[in-house]
Amino acid sequence: MNPQELKQTVSEGLLSFPVTDFDEQGNFNADSYARRLEWLAPYGASALFAAGGTGEFFSLEPEEYSNVIRTAVQTCAGKVPIIAGAGGGTRLAIRYAQQAEKAGAQGLLLMPHYLTEADQDGVALHVEQVCKAVGLGVIVYNRSLCRLNADQLERLAERCPNLVGYKDGIGDIELMVTIRRRLGERLSYLGGLPTAEFYAAAYRALGVPVYSSAVFNFIPKTAMDFYRAIVAGDQATVDRLITDFFIPYSAIRNRCKGYAVSIVKEGARIVGHDAGGVRAPLTNLTGQESEALAALIHKLDAQ
Repeated sequence: MNPQELKQTVSEGLLSFPVTDFDEQGNFNADSYARRLEWLAPYGASALFAAGGTGEFFSLEPEEYSNVIRTAVQTCAGKVPIIAGAGGGTRLAIRYAQQAEKAGAQGLLLMPHYLTEADQDGVALHVEQVCKAVGLGVIVYNRSLCRLNADQLERLAERCPNLVGYKDGIGDIELMVTIRRRLGERLSYLGGLPTAEFYAAAYRALGVPVYSSAVFNFIPKTAMDFYRAIVAGDQATVDRLITDFFIPYSAIRNRCKGYAVSIVKEGARIVGHDAGGVRAPLTNLTGQESEALAALIHKLDAQ
């Protein structure tokens, strides 16, 4: 898949980022991960992000990372495109990006660099160096310490033909509108705020029709139903799912930092697709929180 094909792929539809499976010892479980992807692939996501934020990219060792991407690509070949997450310091991010390309990933999601604050020019240089190290199409994730403004993004788009997407995880509406108007159709635009369903309608009105769903990991049918309701303007369905599921779901997620990942893994366990627990420094849900999540899931239609 060349960069322009990736751009077209992520310009419509629902995206998601599978959790990464760990065994009882906390090691990557390739067999379980492959079964997870085989289960999720037919539900209709336009692409899946392997080793993304919800896939605990930040806790993977380099050797594990290659195995995760390779397993995802091989399992989903001919079914759904795999976009690999990459991040960290510039040289390490380049190493991950090149590993993903070698493993056959169809694109790259460039996540924020690690910890160190940097000037806009430095962040832009980081993105440019990763883009120029691979032939894959790249989607830059504006979140946390990666906060590119419209000027920097426009210059990057001129210098890096394979930079084809912009994923927003900040929620600055003024910035999003400015970038969308400035760069027009040069990039594809993705919503990437936590529990993106809350923002889906508003972002669609801004010209950002695509988002990635975390809950697709354990209620894929409901996630697709919600996306289709957003597209169709079915406000009754949107309101019902926001009220009955997403608001109480987020109340559980917001109880503890890091639960944005932990709650997704717990949801997968509840529906019979256990991925193991999260790795430190994240923590798993308590028993009471798990029971509350299970009650929410059981009220939904069969998946």
